[in-house]
Amino acid sequence: MKNFGYQRVYNRFFKRIIDFFAALFLLIAALPVLAVISVVIIIDSGFPVFYKPLRAGYKNKSFRIYKFRTMVKDADKGDGTTALNDPRITRAGKILRKLKLDEIPQLINVLNSTMSFIGPRPELLRYTDQYKNEEKLILEVRPGITDFSSIEFINLDEIVGEENPDEMYEKYVLKQKNELRVKYAKEVSLKTDVSLFVKTCLQVVKKAIRILGKK
Repeated sequence: MKNFGYQRVYNRFFKRIIDFFAALFLLIAALPVLAVISVVIIIDSGFPVFYKPLRAGYKNKSFRIYKFRTMVKDADKGDGTTALNDPRITRAGKILRKLKLDEIPQLINVLNSTMSFIGPRPELLRYTDQYKNEEKLILEVRPGITDFSSIEFINLDEIVGEENPDEMYEKYVLKQKNELRVKYAKEVSLKTDVSLFVKTCLQVVKKAIRILGKK
């Protein structure tokens, strides 16, 4: 019970304070990078620079998640899951997605409290509307930029393949992803967050090295 009380206090208060100041510092530091990437996207495929789809958030309140646009305009009218070698991805988008640079604008979400650095990756509303039993715990913590499922499925496009990505995602990924999201909701703590932050950084660096090595 004591541990549960600590988790609630950390999740509702201390975690938010850490998120706010860290996001403010990183957003200011990242402004030159944001500017360069924005120019690259405009030159490559025009406006808009950002992609802002709806996602389910804390307490099941929907919000718009900020990402750099990596697909052609109106790409969200197709599959919600990105396939391997998806033809909707722009030239600049391929690089941004592989190096996870498209996620940088989510610092805005962390700053405005709709997201946290660490927390269950925000999901499409059509999936969260179907949450049952323990899955509802996922909505009791702020969604995050990374969590257990982000590390496990860092190469999601390779897992779902090139055909019927939504079907493959729902059949082979969604259940396991939700189990990992529930795991985070049950184990939320400063120790868990620091561990996930370090593991995520290592995975992103490994992926970047692998990609650059192939080049």
